[in-house]
Amino acid sequence: MNEQRDRTTAAGVDWDAEAAFFDDEPDHGLRDPRVRAAWAARLETWLPGRPADLLDLGCGTGSLSLLAAERGHRVTGVDLSPRMVERARAKLAGRDAVFLTGDAAAPPVGERCYDVVLVRHVLWTLPHPDRVLRHWSGLLRPGGRLVLVEGVWGTVSPSGIPADRLVGLLAPLAGQVRVERLSDDEQLWGRRVDDERYAVVAMV
Repeated sequence: MNEQRDRTTAAGVDWDAEAAFFDDEPDHGLRDPRVRAAWAARLETWLPGRPADLLDLGCGTGSLSLLAAERGHRVTGVDLSPRMVERARAKLAGRDAVFLTGDAAAPPVGERCYDVVLVRHVLWTLPHPDRVLRHWSGLLRPGGRLVLVEGVWGTVSPSGIPADRLVGLLAPLAGQVRVERLSDDEQLWGRRVDDERYAVVAMV
């Protein structure tokens, strides 16, 4: 894995440079109590009710990891950016959480080790999403689940992955797939949004 790949996505964003400002976005830092509560409520319905081993891929500064850890889950986070990983480690200091620097498409973790793979706004940036989903499924124990938060951003030159396409990619891998539309829930984003945003929970 080369150093440039470690620090950027296909979009060419230098995430090490962005780390200092990443949490300024309402849905990244979850500093607004209403936004934080909205994400916590969603995670409560997406994640198992009992403590589970959760892998947060493209974890950024660890905001969703923290919400999961607060619910008693054991968290492993992976991000390309060492600076993001540093901030996640600081945010979850003292929690049952480990953070690793690595590629979300091929994280440096073992197979069949997790009950949940949680990924937010990452899959659309990766080439060959069908192969990536297959690999992520292999990281789950039997009966595990993929929790994928994705969308399509912009109207002139939209970027992202539509929900219907993602459901189709998951069909050979998952016995049950549930889609939740998220665009209308302003509290998740801290503002009104007009593009397609959704979550998919797939039982593997």
